[in-house]
This record gives sequence, C-alpha cells and structure tokens, in this order.
Amino acid sequence: MLPVPEAQGLRPTPDRVRETLFNWLGQDLAGLNCLDLFAGSGALGFEAASRGAQAVTLVEFNPRVARQLRDNQYRLDAAQMRVMQGDAFAIAAQMPDASFDVIFLDPPFAEDWLRPALEHAARLLRPGGAVYVETDRSLTGADAPVPASLEIVRQARAGAVHFHLLQHRNAGNGAA
Repeated sequence: MLPVPEAQGLRPTPDRVRETLFNWLGQDLAGLNCLDLFAGSGALGFEAASRGAQAVTLVEFNPRVARQLRDNQYRLDAAQMRVMQGDAFAIAAQMPDASFDVIFLDPPFAEDWLRPALEHAARLLRPGGAVYVETDRSLTGADAPVPASLEIVRQARAGAVHFHLLQHRNAGNGAA
C-alpha cells in the first residue's frame, strides 16, 4: 500500500468501487492516455498505470499531496506517470482537445466543481473514451451537471458514493 498524506477532503476511492470501475473499463489499459484531474491519493491513476496505460497525468492542487504522489511515482518507477501540481481547471484549460482516452473526476464533494470539471472532460476526451465520475449524488435528473455531449453509460452506488461512467453521445457501447 502506498503512503497517503492526511489532507482535508482527501477520500481515496474505496477498493470495491475501484474494482467495479476497472471491470467497466476493462482490465488492460495498454496504449491508453489517462488523466486524473483531482488526483488526491492517486489511487485511480496508479491503478491505470499498473494496468498498462501508456501515459497517466495526475493533477493535484495540494503541494504536500502532489509531493507524495511524486514520491510514490518514484518508488514504483512509474515513468509513464506525470504529476502536475496546481489548479485543476487552469491546467485543464491549457491541455489540447481530445487528449485523453480515460479521464477520472473525483472533485471535492464540498465544492461546486462538478459542472466545470465535466465541461473540461467533454473537451479533453477522445472519441470512444470514457469519463469516470465519483460524487456524493447521482448524476441523473433534470438538474444534473452533465454536458449535452456526454451520456451516462454505467452507474452504481457504494454507501454514500455515487460513481458513473460517461462517454460522448453516440460513442457506442462499452468503455475505453
């Protein structure tokens, strides 16, 4: 198990949820480019790297947490990973369109960042790619913050955590 620093709002994705997510995505992520926009513990990004992702970008605002992510990257000799410390939205705004096959979004529940995070994800997602969203509420319903270009293809709940897999509309069945 990798060390995770104590930080306000940091919620590592539960093992059961992670297992379901990677069953949805498929066990082999070889050749895929992944983004974890609110990396936190980095569990999703490190899991993607361990499943063969070609490149994994972790974005984390908290400098201490980002430092720990870099230490863990070094400890695992994960050369395909890149840790960026800073504001997730500012960093995402600088990234080219259609850059990623898989995007992990797990913004702080206490902030109202889901809508802008999903808007960035819709722009950054490659055709046929998948966006994973972890939140404290379901993304279904008229007031859901999901951009019109994305649709929910899978969803589940584990305790208080709702998790969803989205794709571009008309992207076909399956995930990445």
